Amino acid sequence: MSSTTSSAGAAASAKTKGATAGTRPPSRSAWISASFADRLFAWTAKIAALVTLGLLLAIMGSLFSGAWPAIREYGLGFFLRTEWDPVQNQYGGLVMIYGTLMTSLIALVIAVPVSFGIALFLTELAPGWLRRPLGTAIELLAAVPSIVYGMWGLMVFGPVLATYVQVPLQELFDGVPYLGALVSGPPVGIGILSAGIILAIMIIPFIASVMRDVFEVTPALLKESAYGLGATTWEVVWKVVLPYTKAGVLGGIMLGLGRALGETMAVTFVIGNMNQLNSLSLFDAANSITSALANEFAEAGEGLHQASLIYLGLALFFITFVVLALSKVLLSRLQKHEGARV
Repeated sequence: MSSTTSSAGAAASAKTKGATAGTRPPSRSAWISASFADRLFAWTAKIAALVTLGLLLAIMGSLFSGAWPAIREYGLGFFLRTEWDPVQNQYGGLVMIYGTLMTSLIALVIAVPVSFGIALFLTELAPGWLRRPLGTAIELLAAVPSIVYGMWGLMVFGPVLATYVQVPLQELFDGVPYLGALVSGPPVGIGILSAGIILAIMIIPFIASVMRDVFEVTPALLKESAYGLGATTWEVVWKVVLPYTKAGVLGGIMLGLGRALGETMAVTFVIGNMNQLNSLSLFDAANSITSALANEFAEAGEGLHQASLIYLGLALFFITFVVLALSKVLLSRLQKHEGARV
């Protein structure tokens, strides 16, 4: 009896060892040690970061070198001058900087609420069968080339804006101080407002996609708890979803702002490309940094003209850097205040 039991135990043990041997993962060839692979990965990541930083410094250095004649001639006063006269060789960047900032501001004012509404609808209100096709359709707007937006804005949207918006506004605010000046100008459909609206249409897909994605990562338990306490959809979004995803929402807005600041062809079509700051009307032709570079850089000869254009590019580089830095500061302050409340 004992021999039978021991034989069965030995057979079971052998069977178990065989099964274990059969399921054991094959050993990898140790052609490279784990410590060396770890060091290699760390150095690769470090080199990639240093290369990126080096490219950034190289771009900044090349811009500074190319703009040096204009920096030496005008200094920081270049950003306060409104003249831009290649014939007299006199240049200033205030008109272009004003046009760039105003068009981007108008684009953000329009795009952020619309994008927020789209993201809220797709994540909280839309029926399941509509979410995917509608989200895909909105994302496809980002694939439309900017020159197509520019042509559509010049040939279709501009005349509609002039006929059905500018003319009624001019009749409504005729003789009203300040408001009348904001809508003055010939009704041709080009200007800062047209460029801002076109930019808003272009950046809505980017901001809406980011907002939708960050809204979807909010834990369902948090939202269900708020609904269980009697919160409405708006209260859940405002008091639960937004505080949880504020970093992602702010990142999406900054992504859209960067897209608006650097857009070239669409703005060039509809902004008017006129170097004037005599009128602050939203319907008057103006200019932007990217439009000036696109229109004049190829024809600018070496000297002060080309250096002034590169100086404008350096200014746009600096504006983008300042905007991103301010967004980081704002986000850190929000997090600090949230910690203080807790």
